[in-house]
Amino acid sequence: MSLPSPQRAARVALATAAGLLLAGCAQMQMGSPDAKTTATGSAAGSTTENASSQLEKCASSLGTVAVYEDTNAPWYGILTGQMKLGSTSPVLKLLIQQSNCFVVVDRGRAMNNMMQERALNQMGELRQGSKFGKGQMVSADYTMSPTITFSNNNAGGMGGGLGGLSRGAGVLGAVVGAVNVKEASTLLTLVDNRSGVQLAAAEGSARNMDFGAMGALFGSGFGAGGGGYTNTAEGKVIVAAFTDSYNNLVRAVRNYKAQEVKGGLGTGGNLGVQGAQEAQGGKGKRTR
Repeated sequence: MSLPSPQRAARVALATAAGLLLAGCAQMQMGSPDAKTTATGSAAGSTTENASSQLEKCASSLGTVAVYEDTNAPWYGILTGQMKLGSTSPVLKLLIQQSNCFVVVDRGRAMNNMMQERALNQMGELRQGSKFGKGQMVSADYTMSPTITFSNNNAGGMGGGLGGLSRGAGVLGAVVGAVNVKEASTLLTLVDNRSGVQLAAAEGSARNMDFGAMGALFGSGFGAGGGGYTNTAEGKVIVAAFTDSYNNLVRAVRNYKAQEVKGGLGTGGNLGVQGAQEAQGGKGKRTR
């Protein structure tokens, strides 16, 4: 019987070690730190539990805000279609409430349920004292809109740097080459609902090394355990990028100073065009 080659023996040893490690981690772990994103914990009113220590916070709220997610945008189709991830709104609402910088009012799918209850009340189907009369809903002072500017599932593996190593390092090269770098860049905008003026905009980004691709090296046994994290790694990076965006937005609004236009907002601006004065009957601004 021929003895296995050193390379094959090394791969078998690594696969065995990985299998034993995964067997020890096979139990269900509720609240596992490895499964968390940067949006952690909970919020109820002004009370928070286990919020991220990196999340920016405010001593007092700046107003009410609704989160609007453009489900027709190309990035949303990629997020939910190709990446198989859900809406970003729940994560943003958690971050917003935990920060205490804004009070969240719902204008999303839950709004349909709110209106349904009011419709039932108008039809007389609700019990007396249900208190669904008019004039109770809170207005949204601002609208916050998220956008994913890009998300790269493989911004560059680490295997290229091993090309010059000896043939004996083949196993190591295969392991390191299976590491993917995931990146995401996001944007948040904040608009005043009464005037339509954009008050703030903030970019955010995140980067992470994903080791899930090593499942292909050790076969289906490792892939079954590691594949779950691979499928969610993109989501974790996107949540981290949105957390960075939100932190940047909070830092900006803390030092907010309203933009001013000479003559007032929406009165024609100060960049004149030829013929504007004549078109307004001689009452317009001077052309420049």
